[in-house]
Amino acid sequence: MSLRKIFYYFIILISSLVIIASLLSLFYNLPYWYSKLLDFPRLQYLILGIICLILFPLLTKKWKWPAISFFVGIIASIFIQSVKIFPYWFGEKSVPDAVQFVSEENTVSILLANVLITNKNSEKLLNVVQQENPDMIIAMEVNQWWLDALKPLANDYPYVLEQPNDVAYGMALYSRFPFKNAEVKYIKHENVPSFHGTVELESGKEFVLHAVHPVAPMPSDKYPDNVGEAEIELVRVGEMVSNEKLPSIVAGDFNDVSWSNTSRLFGENGKLNNVRLGRGLYNTFDANSMIMRWPLDHYYVTDEFSLVELKRLGEIGSDHFPIVAKFHLAD
Repeated sequence: MSLRKIFYYFIILISSLVIIASLLSLFYNLPYWYSKLLDFPRLQYLILGIICLILFPLLTKKWKWPAISFFVGIIASIFIQSVKIFPYWFGEKSVPDAVQFVSEENTVSILLANVLITNKNSEKLLNVVQQENPDMIIAMEVNQWWLDALKPLANDYPYVLEQPNDVAYGMALYSRFPFKNAEVKYIKHENVPSFHGTVELESGKEFVLHAVHPVAPMPSDKYPDNVGEAEIELVRVGEMVSNEKLPSIVAGDFNDVSWSNTSRLFGENGKLNNVRLGRGLYNTFDANSMIMRWPLDHYYVTDEFSLVELKRLGEIGSDHFPIVAKFHLAD
């Protein structure tokens, strides 16, 4: 068998996998945990599909109905992924840009950092905080070791809420602004906290912050998982937001991509806007891979907010990149 034919069959194999994965990703309610993961690498499907779209015609000699049908399948796969991905690059910004001159007393910057519970390089995160100087920090996967390592933050962030644990779902919030009516809720799992409370800005204006870290959609012998159960934590938070009178921000590591069905329902239920739409993917996971990356750390806000700045930051020894966003609350 010639090298050309081997390569041709390889392209057919890759194309087939992309076609199958693209079609299966359209079914949201398949009773298998791994079907959920098909939703994650849509950018990778898109890139592979485009490569196959270019190479398959160059390698195909006989254009009979099987080859034509296969080529149409590749085009369909590219279309499926484009519909999901392109709004992040070319779509309308669901969270508008802030006007050039904003009132600083009505702004808030929030840094998200999944530190990775096994990571012991706390200095990198502290350096990022010092450089970015955010108003609020949401640290996830913190245990008691991490809380001890982050104690220096108390010098600049007097309002602290901590709930560590050793199953990779501990959380800590550090804020320059008062965090009133603070609640730690366990919406679905006894070891997975979320923070909810009212934040008062320098202007006296208030908004509700929901800091969340739902569990990952894969089985685990060590950590909580959602296998065989409905993923309802985000949806419930969306319902909470819909009943609030104050403006709201939901932020954290969702363990889910923002184009998933769960994220869509969450946004619709809470009438929340995804800050990434129209701006880019800002992939935050996996920091250890150049290829398999997707956006897992998110900000969703109600209509009262506009965006001043959004940045993905450098690595901190975790499998997540930290990300920071600055918002302006309408006067």
